[in-house]
Formats: sequence, structure tokens, C-alpha cells
Amino acid sequence: MSQKAAKTPVKTELYASKAPLEWAVVSKGTLYTAQIPIDDSGVVVEGGIEAQTRQTFENLKHTLACAGEDMDSVIQVLIYVTEREYLATVNQVYAEYFKPPFPNRAAVVVAGLAREEMLVEFVVYASVTDKD
Repeated sequence: MSQKAAKTPVKTELYASKAPLEWAVVSKGTLYTAQIPIDDSGVVVEGGIEAQTRQTFENLKHTLACAGEDMDSVIQVLIYVTEREYLATVNQVYAEYFKPPFPNRAAVVVAGLAREEMLVEFVVYASVTDKD
């Protein structure tokens, strides 16, 4: 495998998960990340869907900054929520973090997420500037 084809982890200050994962990796000009509503201690934030959505976006902003990017670099967002009615709140908060042209996106209602108390999760793809 060539050096250009390899994936490079993005070093963040997000809670160090015990699961075998990186919070983000970069490969061939694209950042791949999944973000959840946890605080600095790894606890899912309380306060309902709005608080969890905001925390997830703040974690995403932090991750992008660690890669030298910002929210304008995001090209696609896959949103997972556990209740259809949460989408209105997610859309409201989403519009605070993204400005036109908006990233491509999809929203999926799921039976549950990895942690029972989680109401939302994002899978995000962002364009990154080649640092070489």
C-alpha cells in the first residue's frame, strides 16, 4: 500500500474511547468521522435532543479544527436519530452550524444507537486540504 493510500488518524482531545476506533481518519483528501453526544469525560450529555445535537456538533467542530478544517469543509452528513420527531430540532440546530451551500445529507430513524441514552449520531465526510 502506498503512503498516499494509507489512512491517517486525526489527533483530537475527545474522550479516549475504549472501543477500537479513531474519532476521525483522513485518506486521499477526505476526513471520515462519526460523532456522538459525549462530553470530555465520555458521558452522554443530558438535556434531550437539542443538547445532544449541540454537543455532537461541538465535537464535530473540534475534530475538524484538529484536522485544520472547519464546518465549510463538510461535504456530507448522515444523521441518525431514535425518534422521527427529533428531526425538527436537529434541523433547527443544523441550520445554526451550516450555511448555504449546505452539505449533502440523509436522515435515518433507527431503533437504537450504540449507547442506550444516545438520541442522535452523525457520520460525516469532509474535504481536507493536502498538507504535503
